[in-house]
Amino acid sequence: MAVYENQTFETILERMLDRVPDGLDKREGSIIYDAMAPAAMELAQMYVELDINANLIFADTASGDYLDRSIAWSGVTRKKATKAQLRGLFYNASNTLMDIPVGSRFAIGAINYKVISRLSLGEYRLEAEVEGVTGNQHFGALIPIDFINNLARAELTELLIPGSDRETDDALRQRYLDSARRPATSGNKYHYIEWALEVSGVGGARVFPLWSGPKTVKVVIVNTEGAPASSVLVNQVQDYIDPAAGKGEGQAPIGAVVTVTSAIGKTINISAKVTLAPGYTLQGVKNSFLERLETWRKSASFVSTYVSQAVIGSILLGTDGVIDYLGLLLNGAAGNIVLAEEEVPLIGIVELGV
Repeated sequence: MAVYENQTFETILERMLDRVPDGLDKREGSIIYDAMAPAAMELAQMYVELDINANLIFADTASGDYLDRSIAWSGVTRKKATKAQLRGLFYNASNTLMDIPVGSRFAIGAINYKVISRLSLGEYRLEAEVEGVTGNQHFGALIPIDFINNLARAELTELLIPGSDRETDDALRQRYLDSARRPATSGNKYHYIEWALEVSGVGGARVFPLWSGPKTVKVVIVNTEGAPASSVLVNQVQDYIDPAAGKGEGQAPIGAVVTVTSAIGKTINISAKVTLAPGYTLQGVKNSFLERLETWRKSASFVSTYVSQAVIGSILLGTDGVIDYLGLLLNGAAGNIVLAEEEVPLIGIVELGV
């Protein structure tokens, strides 16, 4: 909201000139006019700065470090960028799993990964050496940076804990508003959601009180990609909230028996025929459609109770190069697909024809 938007250069200069007696020359180019104009310009700039500074005080308009400071009193803090952790498998020349030294380094493309812990024989947890979502995007053959005796091949197979970029202003502001509107206190439902989200790699949570009798609570989580969480991430959240059932050794109060599980993925296969605009290829349109679908999927986790055919159609029609479509089917049928309370959508096979 602009408080001083009317304090323009022209308005300020006119007000200043009105204070000069009419008997003096105040026309543009006069000594008085030329003396006052620079001062009026500086004052106008000052009002612009005042407007900006006023917006930096309040959470709904602040940005950057000013947003952090404006909500610091609430205890809600910006999430820092984190590094991706993935599962790696390592084989010798006989194609059997083998152990390797913790601390060994590998690469896929421009991203380096470091072995940080052993999970089982030949199975290790690796961490990207760069922060952010970039580390989530590579799977397949690993190239060793350090020499490892008898190692024949290595590969990344699964994302365990997604890396995340530094939290955006919009995401931080929304968490602050949610916290203010739905206070998390005394072990209520929102408190369990807050505890789950405090664990790095968790992107959303849903809470089911009394799911298996008195004093039982189920917390269902997704990762920061809006997809089902790995067993490693589930165990981390379990240990943080309630490592010893009902004993109050985690965040949960004494007596609350908490079970943390992953959301269940509901695969959505999509098919349709499209009319292409001139200059576009079917493969290019499909790639753009998949990108838009992934953006929607992440935002739909634990928000949508069903997959809307109309929404998918809107995403398809909004894809560059698509003029029109017909015969849109979800999982081989026309109509919406209902999601169970613990389900989140996953994009399966996408078939587009002309």
